[in-house]
Amino acid sequence: MDGMIPTEAAIRIAAFLAIFGSMAIFELWSPRLERPEMHGAMKSRRWFTNLSMVVISSLVLRVAFPAAAVGAAVFAETRGWGLLRLLGAGGLVGGIIAFVVLDFAVWLEHVVSHKVPFLWRIHRMHHADTGFDVTTGLRFHPLEILLSMVWKAAIVIALGAPVLAVLVFEIVLNGSSMFSHSNVRLGARIDRLLRRVIVTPDMHRVHHSAERVETDSNYGFNFSFWDRLFGTYSDQPRRGHDAMMIGLTEYRGNKPAHIGWSLLLPFLSNRARQ
Repeated sequence: MDGMIPTEAAIRIAAFLAIFGSMAIFELWSPRLERPEMHGAMKSRRWFTNLSMVVISSLVLRVAFPAAAVGAAVFAETRGWGLLRLLGAGGLVGGIIAFVVLDFAVWLEHVVSHKVPFLWRIHRMHHADTGFDVTTGLRFHPLEILLSMVWKAAIVIALGAPVLAVLVFEIVLNGSSMFSHSNVRLGARIDRLLRRVIVTPDMHRVHHSAERVETDSNYGFNFSFWDRLFGTYSDQPRRGHDAMMIGLTEYRGNKPAHIGWSLLLPFLSNRARQ
C-alpha cells in the first residue's frame, strides 16, 4: 500500500490539473452567465478562497486518512473482503458495479447532507458561494471532505471494490464536480442529450438556486438518473438561469468569498433556510 499511495496521488493531481485547466479555459471562451461575482476582484477573492479549500482539505485528508478510498480498496483486496468477491464479480463487471454503487452512495450522501441539520451546517459552506463556476465544484469544507472519505471507504471495503475502479471513480467524481459546476455554455441541444446520462452545468446550477425547493433537487454528481429515479429532478430554475439567485438567501454580500468566514461557517449560528 505504501508504494501505491504516492502513485495514486500523482495520477489524481495530474488529472485534476488537466481538467481544471480545461474547464477554466472553456469558461473564458464560452461563459454561460455574465455576473459580477464571476469577474474582477470578486472573482479573484472567490477563486482564492475556493482553491484554498482544496489545499486545506487535501492536507487534512492526507494527515487524517492518508490511504483514502484507493487505500481502502487495497486494504480490502489484501484481506479478500467484500460482497463482490463473495459473489465472484471481478474484473470489468465488478468494476462497473462498484462504480455505479459508489456513485449512488455519493448521491445519497449528498441528499442526507441537506436533510440532517448537523451535516447541513457543514455542507452549507459549499452552497454559500454566490457565484457558480469551476471553483465552486472544489469548495467543500475540510470536515465534509473527511466525512465523505470515511463514507466512501466504508462502501469500498463492504463491496470489495477493485482498486482500479476506485481510482477511476475518484478521478471522475472530482472531474464531474468541476464540470457540473462550471460556467460554460453547452447549447440547449447538447445539454439535453448529455443530461440523459450525466449531470450538466445547467442541470446542477438549479441545485445552487437560493430557492429551497430548487436547492433540494438535482443532487447528482456523475449520473443524472438517480434524481429522476427518486423524484428529486428539476429541469430548469423557475426564474431562468440568467435571473436566478445563486447561493443562500441568508448569506449574501462578500462574506462567502472570504476564507476565514467560510471555514468558520459550520460553527456559526444555524440560520434557517428560506
